[in-house]
Amino acid sequence: MDVKRLSPDLSVTGQLAPSDLAAAAESGFRAVICNRPDGEGGDQPGFSELEAAARAAGLEARYLPVTSGKVTDGDVMAFRGELAALPKPVLAFCRTGTRSATLWALGEAAAARPLPDILAATKAAGYELSGVVRRIAAGGRVPTEHADQFHSVVVVGGGAGGIAVAASLKARKPDLDIAVIDPADVHYYQPGWTMVGGGVFEPAATARTMASLIPNGVRWIKAAVAAFEPERKAVILEGCRVVRYDRLVVAPGLKLNWAGIEGLAETLGRNGVTSNYRYDLAPYTWDLVRNLRAGRAVFTQPPMPIKCAGAPQKAMYLSADHWLRQGRLGDIAVELYNAGPVLFGVKEYVPALMNYVKRYDANLNFNHTLTRIDGPARRAWFSRKTEEGGSETVETGFDMIHVVPPQQAPDFVRVSPLADAAGWVDVDPGSLRHRRFPEVYALGDACNAPNAKTAAAARKQAPVVAHNLLVEMGHLRGAEVAYDGYGSCPLTVERGKILLAEFGYGGKLMPSFPAWLIDGTKPSHLAWLLKERMLPPIYWKAMLKGREWMAKPEKAAA
Repeated sequence: MDVKRLSPDLSVTGQLAPSDLAAAAESGFRAVICNRPDGEGGDQPGFSELEAAARAAGLEARYLPVTSGKVTDGDVMAFRGELAALPKPVLAFCRTGTRSATLWALGEAAAARPLPDILAATKAAGYELSGVVRRIAAGGRVPTEHADQFHSVVVVGGGAGGIAVAASLKARKPDLDIAVIDPADVHYYQPGWTMVGGGVFEPAATARTMASLIPNGVRWIKAAVAAFEPERKAVILEGCRVVRYDRLVVAPGLKLNWAGIEGLAETLGRNGVTSNYRYDLAPYTWDLVRNLRAGRAVFTQPPMPIKCAGAPQKAMYLSADHWLRQGRLGDIAVELYNAGPVLFGVKEYVPALMNYVKRYDANLNFNHTLTRIDGPARRAWFSRKTEEGGSETVETGFDMIHVVPPQQAPDFVRVSPLADAAGWVDVDPGSLRHRRFPEVYALGDACNAPNAKTAAAARKQAPVVAHNLLVEMGHLRGAEVAYDGYGSCPLTVERGKILLAEFGYGGKLMPSFPAWLIDGTKPSHLAWLLKERMLPPIYWKAMLKGREWMAKPEKAAA
């Protein structure tokens, strides 16, 4: 008896024998539902036999037969009714458990449970329900026929990667039929939020309306994605609208899992708890920094992968630099709690960073993952990996704490057929084409290419995707090009100086400038000017406009 739990009230399994019912009762179940019609298989016991065994074991039993592949709306409602009436927990079964899982999923959809949550539960139980995803999106009902939208290329996501790739496609083939799907009204220049938190940029400088950035000739579909059907070349929107495509580009960014730290969501933006990873909170970071006179300042970094792995440290360096310049640093204890084992993943940049750690007398705590926070009490708890391989809880107080939340692919990506085992879009790291669905490409934070998740990476990825997609469609001649893993992390080590970290796959250094101009392993004022004055206009006026300055793709190695 291979039991799969879908919810606290319901588990499902394959065909039960009468002898299994006593074991089910011993496991704590109080009722069973049979979803398999009698006589479906030659080795199948009849329900009357199963019902007798269930009653002998003290279980209530219900017979709700469903023909395989023909789950009706009435079946779903009947299943929900039985589930509501029976004592809990309930064990439902059919030949493999799939019909029972489908009935539950469609019933949850009718109760307005979010589609990604439903698919996550069934996927975790081992049931692939891609064949009914459109019906789940329709609230559990059989969707009516309707005219689908169609576009030659559909781009999911209107962030840095999505807008850049749409612009790069248009630059190469102006008459290409492209749609961008994104529900947001505002597009943010997220690399600027570190500077907002350091009192350098105003928040408004990092925001533009989405409508102003959609490339000319590109259709903007202002809606949220619910699911993917790559076998049918379709994207399902919330409300069960369907958009079909010839080619799909997936660039929705990632999800900041604020709920992944107990107590965090309730205290963000007050009680000294802040984060530069949110537009509305970055100004609060600067308020805390400039008003802190003494005490303990804590900065956290979650497990990888995360968006801009240097950002947690940037917040610390800029804050400590301000306190040093104001003569307050001697009264402020600076602490970095890093879930990882090292300060920075590319060793060539660590010596310069360690000089600043010493300059600010910052205490480094490696292998510490923030798990809980109590804002009013100004306390935080971390799980620390021990040398023996175990873990222990570490508690600390704070006067201000800059929190970086754990991060993951968006829910509708994680539960889709496009995802790898970790939930990221599964692509070839060179071509950025999906490994199993050749009509699908991905770039930016949501794909599983082993590069740093930065806007600089998306700037280099967009031309690669645009070129390869058009070559594969027959719109461009020439060979495929390859993304080399380039990413950049301008580490703001003090106000007026930056360590310009640039590297590719495997941590290979990939400087954009000669060392006599900018040596990325040393702090530089010129690199600061690049970050402060040049990169924002490059982002707005080049990257998002299809102008590929210093981003032309190179041919793939033979």
